[in-house]
Amino acid sequence: MNDETFLNERIDVIATFGTGLNPCRPLKFRRSNGREVTITEIGLRHPSTQGKRELHIFDVTDGQADYRIELDTHQLTWHLTREGDHYAD
Repeated sequence: MNDETFLNERIDVIATFGTGLNPCRPLKFRRSNGREVTITEIGLRHPSTQGKRELHIFDVTDGQADYRIELDTHQLTWHLTREGDHYAD
């Protein structure tokens, strides 16, 4: 993400949960303004600890822009924390 905006936006996410190396796979999310984003690719996924909270952080794209979304496993909520222009120079 070259030209990115830092956010803390609560989002609704549709995800699949299964087994294997990547048991959680977000498929799409809806922003607070109602805009839906369909995820076409997941770049990196990694866990992070903030105090007693464990987060699962996903860098994803819809082919137009890059996003960072986070799953808070303590509160079971999703947040959009970054948005970047996919084609920024």
